[in-house]
Amino acid sequence: MKSVVDHLGRQITYEYPPKRIVSLCPAITETLFHLQLQEEVVGRTRFCIHPHDKVETVLNVGGTKDIQLDRIQQLQPDLIIAEKEENTKEMVAALEVDYPVYVFEIQTIQDAARMIHDLGELTDRTLLATELNVRIDEAFSRLPNMNGQRVAYVIWQHPFMVVGQDTYIQTVLESMGFINPFTSFAGRYPEVTATDLQAAKLDYVFLATEPFPFREQHQVEFARLLPDTPSFIVDGEMFWYGPKMLEAAAYFRKTFHDFM
Repeated sequence: MKSVVDHLGRQITYEYPPKRIVSLCPAITETLFHLQLQEEVVGRTRFCIHPHDKVETVLNVGGTKDIQLDRIQQLQPDLIIAEKEENTKEMVAALEVDYPVYVFEIQTIQDAARMIHDLGELTDRTLLATELNVRIDEAFSRLPNMNGQRVAYVIWQHPFMVVGQDTYIQTVLESMGFINPFTSFAGRYPEVTATDLQAAKLDYVFLATEPFPFREQHQVEFARLLPDTPSFIVDGEMFWYGPKMLEAAAYFRKTFHDFM
């Protein structure tokens, strides 16, 4: 047995190294597979879709907010991994009655690196975790510099919701030199009005492909709303943390090259 403290300061005691892991966060599930834990991951949410060729064999235990406890009981995991934003406090409370539940909290690029490191420590994959962090550091050291361009990263339609303060996505935008005028709004993903968007003096609007599936047709609405501000569809998965950050760095260099 091993005792550790998770990112919320909770002490967790579990069988080390874990042999039956349930992951309730898509980016963390992908990280577990990158750390070669395909034999140990026995449960995941329906939103855990990467890596495509491997997660299909792992039992779907429900959504990130609506898990099915009977499926988790069927699996009898020796470690459940959750994330504060992705999963609810009530879900963690229900699960920890019977199982050790380690909760991560990822709000920055630095938190993402800590998650990878700690996940390696939790699962006896320290070397692989270190190697992944080194590769991500190198890739992110070559991100484009947008020199103070003002941007809204829109995640929802009607009501409009944008990325705000204390979010991983915001730190990625900041690392590339973007200015997000909505970090002064209350909440991590504030609702904004058309007037708010018009008053923000934006250079660009990014319409993310998830969680709301923005597509080209939605650009028409934004063209009417902000006729002098170009809108772009951006791949929301490129703003996931974990091993996706390697792919993301190349995507950012290619996507934003024309802006520079």
